[in-house]
Amino acid sequence: MPQSRSTAGWIMPLLVAGALAMLPMVLSSYLQDLALKIMIYAIFALSLQLLVGTTGLVSLGHAAFFGIAAYVTALASPDAEAGSLLFIVTLALAVTGAYALVVGALSLRTKGVYFIMVTLAFAQMAYYVFHDTPLGRGSDGMYLALRPALSFGSVTLVDLDNGRHMYFFALVALFCTYGILSLVQRSRFGHALAGIRVNEQRMRAAGFETYWYKLAAFVLAGMLAGVAGILMASKNGGVTPEMLSWHESGAVLLMIILGGIGSLRGAVIGAIAFVLLKEFYSSEALLGSLAARWQLTLGLTMIFFVALLPNGLVGLMSLKRHIKHLVSGNTAALSSGKGAGK
Repeated sequence: MPQSRSTAGWIMPLLVAGALAMLPMVLSSYLQDLALKIMIYAIFALSLQLLVGTTGLVSLGHAAFFGIAAYVTALASPDAEAGSLLFIVTLALAVTGAYALVVGALSLRTKGVYFIMVTLAFAQMAYYVFHDTPLGRGSDGMYLALRPALSFGSVTLVDLDNGRHMYFFALVALFCTYGILSLVQRSRFGHALAGIRVNEQRMRAAGFETYWYKLAAFVLAGMLAGVAGILMASKNGGVTPEMLSWHESGAVLLMIILGGIGSLRGAVIGAIAFVLLKEFYSSEALLGSLAARWQLTLGLTMIFFVALLPNGLVGLMSLKRHIKHLVSGNTAALSSGKGAGK
């Protein structure tokens, strides 16, 4: 029985992967670009879910890791030829991980609202480093002359200048991120993080060095956000300081709230919903002059969803099961009542 449940648990992800792999064959270039954006933000949301949903650490500076990895991608990409994808990914994740280690080591000395403010302060510092210094080329940001590629000899395996290659590379990155976090949640490390979220003092009393567990989670979350940053820089062909802004940190936090805090599926669903809602509300073709006020309409929609679905969109599934259970229970009760009457 456990083996059958385990096998069944892999069926849906495999079906989803198969469906996503076939999308480029039927989608227009615009819809393919939209699907790519959703996958990148899903990775970004999954990385924050590890902090907020699994560990109980609410951060308003998560965009710093996203933006730093994007800038490293741009800075490490040569102008005359495509940069080595393997080298750029390794360098970007190493820099992002090192920055996350420093920020985490300092910010995790605080708790609650102080932790939120310290992470926000570090992110704003990083933002102004790229915005106000020659390193980030100011508010205009930087452009990639050629996107990275993975080659062996004369054979190019992955070329991110190719739309199909970019799409499938992001798809593989998304499923790897989801798989890594699924394994983390099931591991002893993940159970310790869940225990820290529920009662950190009790975990310390049980002998767990909670600070180091939280620091490891913080660094891992930062590096996964870096994966999303690398992909976004490659997708857009450039980077701007706005990728490190608190608006971006707030947006990814809204994604996991919208989808459902604590659920990996919720992070993905939230990213899908947020990107589609933003695309809809900012479309002048659909909404005309109202599109200029898309932040207002999106904000009102978020308030509506949070008020109506406190457990997020993923909570609709459990709500549906609950209603089905109530209906079946009432039906059984009515049937037994009729039988007794006879």
